[in-house]
Amino acid sequence: MLRSYVNSHLSSRSKLTVCFTLVLSISFAGVTFGQFEARDPGLRQGPAGAGGPRPGLRGNYPQAFVKALNHFGEVNSISGNQPGSDSQGLGPRYNGDSCKGCHVQPAVGGSSPAINPEVGFASIFGARNQLPPFITLDGPIREARFLRLPNGAPDGGVHDLFVITGMFDAGNCNIAQPDFGAALAAGNVIFRIPTPVFGLGIVEEITDANIWANGAANQFEKSILGIHGRPNVSGNDGSITRFGWKAQGKSLLMFAGEAYNVEMGVTNELFPNERESSAACRLTALPEDSENLSSDTFPATDESSDTTNFAMFMRLSAPPIPAAPTDSTLRGRTLFQSVGCALCHTPSLYTGSTSVATGETNVPVNAFSDFLLHDMGVGLADGVSQGVAEPDEFRTAPLWGAGQRIFFLHDGRTKDLLEAIRQHASPGSEANGVIGLFYSLPEQQKQDLLNFLRSL
Repeated sequence: MLRSYVNSHLSSRSKLTVCFTLVLSISFAGVTFGQFEARDPGLRQGPAGAGGPRPGLRGNYPQAFVKALNHFGEVNSISGNQPGSDSQGLGPRYNGDSCKGCHVQPAVGGSSPAINPEVGFASIFGARNQLPPFITLDGPIREARFLRLPNGAPDGGVHDLFVITGMFDAGNCNIAQPDFGAALAAGNVIFRIPTPVFGLGIVEEITDANIWANGAANQFEKSILGIHGRPNVSGNDGSITRFGWKAQGKSLLMFAGEAYNVEMGVTNELFPNERESSAACRLTALPEDSENLSSDTFPATDESSDTTNFAMFMRLSAPPIPAAPTDSTLRGRTLFQSVGCALCHTPSLYTGSTSVATGETNVPVNAFSDFLLHDMGVGLADGVSQGVAEPDEFRTAPLWGAGQRIFFLHDGRTKDLLEAIRQHASPGSEANGVIGLFYSLPEQQKQDLLNFLRSL
């Protein structure tokens, strides 16, 4: 479809480049006064269409999903004995006190809600934190990463927003928050927002071969538009990693264990050591989360660690359900293909091996992602390397569920879907050609495409 679009409009690659330059320079200037202008239709109304169990679960897996969902919502305090808390190990540094606290829009397992819970996390259980200037009540949930260490060497790691100092059960722990004001002034901080975790079980089941084959497909269209892409891979066995903004996570279990340690400070069997060096802040036995082998009376999901249950919730969670198609969204889906969006945001990939949870094989994964890394140019580059992902590379963000997502792009810089599209274009971005074709569309066709995205 894109091949015919390109061939019918342009006769050579040089003309295509000129066309993109003109389209970007003219279209970004806006439309004529009084003319209809395409705009983001906003959050899709109606049911969440997400947050439930994956269809077809067999045996005890439906019950396991319910148990895992409960663990995903547990609130952590230091000792686990504070009113309103369910589990121990919070801190000494943290961004939040539960998985559910950050993954909540439009249902448990989603992304940032309209009202930022981090404002409240600053003072939980008696903590005496100052709210960093980039955390606002109507802004996205953010984690902060520093680009450089004090000696100038690359950093890129998460620097948690809050500390347990002042909490009722913090003992003699007395540590300070990072100096975010100085980091901001030095241009040394970047942000990430939570990624939705709906449907990740079938993402985990996509074979590496299918991802490689999809990446190798449509080479004529990709080459003429300047799209290449590559997987992030494990340094040990070369297999494809696929979770997180830079596809740095190998498995849902690893993804869960790292988040538990980094975002809540809870040590676990995958990340058994505290990240804080102060001995006065080591208040519990390590690891704080582990398999419960002290009794044979618990159901299996209660014997399992929180980390295992978090991974199980993601693994058994259903993909988001799109809205019923309309004439406009059907036209938009065709345009999504014809201008080249689908070359990276692949509408469907397929699982390969038989699922233990459902017994199904070759299940379509309608995530609208190729799960590859792409150079997004200077406009979106965050300066952080993870695995083989370089500072300007990101995994193609899955678009399923975009209809009810409030914040867009890795740092949540915009709530406007049209602005998120525009931000894909900058010097060096593989998306420049596609964005040029998008902006060459009449306004009504742009609107159809936006309507389609909001139907997902």
